[in-house]
Amino acid sequence: MSHLIGRPLPRIAALLLLFAAMLTTTVVAQVVNPTAAHADGCYTWGRSLAQGTSGADVTQLQIRVAGYPAYGAHIATDGVFGPATKAAVQRFQSAYGLTADGVAGPATFSKLYALQDDDCTPIHFTYAELDDGCGGSGYDGGPLSEAATKANALQTMWQLEALRHALGDQPLNISSGFRSIPCNRSVGGASNSEHLYGRSADLTGVHSFCTMAKQARYHGFGGILGPGYPDHNDHTHLDIRTSNFWSAPNCGI
Repeated sequence: MSHLIGRPLPRIAALLLLFAAMLTTTVVAQVVNPTAAHADGCYTWGRSLAQGTSGADVTQLQIRVAGYPAYGAHIATDGVFGPATKAAVQRFQSAYGLTADGVAGPATFSKLYALQDDDCTPIHFTYAELDDGCGGSGYDGGPLSEAATKANALQTMWQLEALRHALGDQPLNISSGFRSIPCNRSVGGASNSEHLYGRSADLTGVHSFCTMAKQARYHGFGGILGPGYPDHNDHTHLDIRTSNFWSAPNCGI
């Protein structure tokens, strides 16, 4: 204590001013460079994304907005933020009441974080749910690697999440999803069925089959089969092929 009292006052004042300056700098830095929001065990974006950017983070964004391409269109998950990706981001933003500027920034990412679980699946769908597997055998046993099949399944689920939201956030029940080759054969599926690749889901739920089929046209589903198409009167089949084959004659499709 006596050592401190023996210091000249100007030196003490200078030290106090230096401490205050350091504190102010720290606070300003936290405001200007806020800590990035995290998505727990899943993906976290480290920058805002806009038209003209590219990279793996753009691909992750494209997977999540693949259900917002407009009527009959599809989003390429190629890591290049072009006009189609911008338009999809704008539709996603509008769907959730955000400023629809087509720039994926903190507000957009916060909404995506709120919509996904720790394994990157959307909160209303799971890998287990999309794995029909004739009893749930995982994502092996198809024409693709397990990793590639699960990647397809992930995008399928994000497009289903977009459809679900458009239909009032009411449940969509998956009666059949991924099938291994033996499973697909046992249920009489087509030899080139999209189910084999993790790109497909057969739906039932609170909505009519026709309601689901009609709305799916706006959410990037290239394959839409429903009432009036052979063997599809008790469900709506959707898949994420990138060329459109729609047939639900009883629904006017």
